[in-house]
Amino acid sequence: MRRDDRAPKPDAPVYEGAERLQKVLAAAGVGSRRACEDLIFRRRVTVNGRVAQLGDRADPTRDVIYVDGERLQADTRLVYLALNKPRGVVSTMADEKGRAALSDFLGNRVEQRVYHVGRLDADSEGLLLLTNDGTLAHRLMHPSYGVPKTYLCEVAGPIPRNLGKRLAAGVELEDGPVKVDSFKVVDSLGKSAQVELTLHEGRKHIVRRLLAEVGHPVARLVRTSIGPIRLGDLRAGRTRRLTNAEVAALFKAVGD
Repeated sequence: MRRDDRAPKPDAPVYEGAERLQKVLAAAGVGSRRACEDLIFRRRVTVNGRVAQLGDRADPTRDVIYVDGERLQADTRLVYLALNKPRGVVSTMADEKGRAALSDFLGNRVEQRVYHVGRLDADSEGLLLLTNDGTLAHRLMHPSYGVPKTYLCEVAGPIPRNLGKRLAAGVELEDGPVKVDSFKVVDSLGKSAQVELTLHEGRKHIVRRLLAEVGHPVARLVRTSIGPIRLGDLRAGRTRRLTNAEVAALFKAVGD
């Protein structure tokens, strides 16, 4: 059992920074204070594993709060962003060689210092997550949590019918075997094709190396999702803040 999941004893201390629970929920964007009071009254809120009651207080920086069974990140100091990384941008917040980097797309819109979750090589595009929540970032990147990532790739065609089965069975690379969770051909244009594959590997250039090994080198690679978070119609070079539901889904994806 993880430390955060242990329910406190009934006489657990109220932290100095604790506020009325409905105020904490409202500040986190759950709804108006009146609506949050109703959620508490209907026993839909738990704090540190216990069903909350009207009049309870909570510290958003320490207490673990769930609403309708979904983890709520109530600490307003924490930032969760999705970025559509353009091609040619390196996956670092700042680059000593002066190349375009991730911080170039944040401007002055984010006061907190954030870090990227995982990487995309400079020639690849698509979804990156940026956050200052170190615990969640670590779990999203750690292979033991098995968070899947989906990629849309333009590759050399034509695609043989058995390629999906071959990739699902596993392909041996120089640093060990790899297999996909899913694979499908999105479009086939003779000498080129678009394919979509999902895997939970995090090794360097793993998608490019895998497809090159089976004879279909990648001309373009776009990451379209990380766990429950999808790129959607986010334009290249743009960022957006994740919703409460998306953050809760990320916690769920890593078993929290």
